[in-house]
Amino acid sequence: MAKFSIVNKEECIACGACSGIAPDIFEYDDDGYAQNIYKSDNNTGTAEIASDLTDDLLEAMEGCPTEAIKVSDRPFG
Repeated sequence: MAKFSIVNKEECIACGACSGIAPDIFEYDDDGYAQNIYKSDNNTGTAEIASDLTDDLLEAMEGCPTEAIKVSDRPFG
């Protein structure tokens, strides 16, 4: 099943967990907060995450100490 992801930057504490687990999906913006960069998503939650990255995505979501990473079966927005 398709997965989409977005980071709530108001909840992000820039701990580095997500980019350490899933560097193909997450990196940090100019302010130091995580964002979804997969396929130039620009943290909109509209790019479908490849099925071979689903495990990394879910591990990053589960490892986020503030639950800032949101995952859905449908695009966000």
